[in-house]
Amino acid sequence: MDTASPPSHERRRVLRAFNASLAFVLLLLVVFVAQSGLDVRALAVAPGDPHAWAGLLAAPLLHGSPQHLAANAGAILILGTLAGAVYPRATVWALPLMWLGSGLGAWLLGEAGSHHLGASGVTHGLMFMVFVLGLLRRDRASIAAGMIGFLFYGSMLLTVLPHEPGVSWQSHMGGALGGVLAALLLRRRDPLPPRPRYSWEDEEERAAAQDPAERDELEPPPPADVPVLWQRGDGQVRGVVLRFPPPPRQPPP
Repeated sequence: MDTASPPSHERRRVLRAFNASLAFVLLLLVVFVAQSGLDVRALAVAPGDPHAWAGLLAAPLLHGSPQHLAANAGAILILGTLAGAVYPRATVWALPLMWLGSGLGAWLLGEAGSHHLGASGVTHGLMFMVFVLGLLRRDRASIAAGMIGFLFYGSMLLTVLPHEPGVSWQSHMGGALGGVLAALLLRRRDPLPPRPRYSWEDEEERAAAQDPAERDELEPPPPADVPVLWQRGDGQVRGVVLRFPPPPRQPPP
């Protein structure tokens, strides 16, 4: 039986999600060092090429520059930790959708002769999944995760469209669609947290179940127990406006 308190359980979930995100970033770093000096175009996504299916699996692991890797690493650490901490089960099932969606978006929408690589499609999928799940589930943890993700990476709502040469908006769009699809399909994969119960709810229930004769004399009764002392009849005059004339003015001396 788990005797840990809920706060410690939440801390463990956040730590596990951060460690998993950090491990993936380290994997990207190892691949980036290993690809130095190699032509990685054979493992990138080549739009429209029916023989370049390997890029659908390998392209998110490859990066074109240290700046490219650093930008995606920061997004993976933040968004991966958010998604894994709040939705651990849904995130595991959603990653294949984001991964393949990123490659398919580039393969279907990219320009012929171009090559697409990088994990930015996966990061867009994580952001869109976290944001949409916050709108769908609307519990406190989901809303907080969606707001934090939008605070850091809300600009991803615009980078799914063409905006800068050399940036694969096609893979961004494919990963984002994978994240939205994952949010719709997996929104119930993780159970909702228990609804908090407030002290005033217990007081209302106790007051409703208590015998009126046993209530404290100084405690006011609930509104339902207060008798109506007077009701206005239909033919009764509803009110008279009293006029107060101004005092007479004194003649000047």
